Amino acid sequence: MFIQKVIDNINDDQASSKQREWIELDWEELNKRILRKTTDQGTDVAISLEQDEPLNYGDLLYEDEERQIAIRTKVENVIVITPKTFTQMGKTAFELGNRHTPCLISESEIIVRYDHTLETLLEEVGVDYEHSERRFKEPFKYRGHQH
Repeated sequence: MFIQKVIDNINDDQASSKQREWIELDWEELNKRILRKTTDQGTDVAISLEQDEPLNYGDLLYEDEERQIAIRTKVENVIVITPKTFTQMGKTAFELGNRHTPCLISESEIIVRYDHTLETLLEEVGVDYEHSERRFKEPFKYRGHQH
């Protein structure tokens, strides 16, 4: 099957009478425009997107009367950091930025891929964190720079 565009975006919790097949991608693969993958039901899919926007969790790539094929991310080991003070937030952001660690920041937490070397760093900062498993819902946008 050859896919060139995203049809729509669905929520994986949405009920549907159609059989739903998932293409599971790594976090970084959301930014790729050309991919060859197999769905969780065994359908071989070649993706060559015409759009410049990255793929997103829930993007619907194919739909007919019987089935849908959509994108979701793989479950990954992560560290969920929960700063309690402005100082903890600043120190954590500085250390993660200094290491060029990709992260997603929300109102109450910072999520990074699991890396055992971060544990020592986070202990030194004195910030609360926990190990968890999550599906990243959005791609990380890399911003290039030079030193």
